[in-house]
Amino acid sequence: MQFLKEAGYEVDDRGTHSEESVDYPDIAVEVAQAIANGDADRGVLVCGTGIGQSIVANKVAGVRAALVHDVTVARLAREHNNANVMCLGARVTGPEVAKEALTTFLGTEWDGSGRHLRRVEKIVQIDQERPEQERDT
Repeated sequence: MQFLKEAGYEVDDRGTHSEESVDYPDIAVEVAQAIANGDADRGVLVCGTGIGQSIVANKVAGVRAALVHDVTVARLAREHNNANVMCLGARVTGPEVAKEALTTFLGTEWDGSGRHLRRVEKIVQIDQERPEQERDT
């Protein structure tokens, strides 16, 4: 994440710093809760495929995590879905593509109009209608 710091982003690294196996749900929920609580505007999660991280992050109300494989998906996740967490797979996405996608994700604003607004409002409504005990599990 050094390239993000060099680009002027404030980075709050919540990840692992070794090659040892970790339980990705622990990290994903921590990042997702930081987003939901307003401690961060956007989050980035990386695991082998990005799938597990995205499943966990989307369990937290207020989080819209997108599994991203390229720049186009990163842009559309922000423009159309107002995604606030980007999930990457280290085994399936090369480092340069990941950097380009992340730069795009962080630099793209939500369209916030028309069908995109209507659809995101429906997602928010689903979050609000879930029973409290299901929201963070």
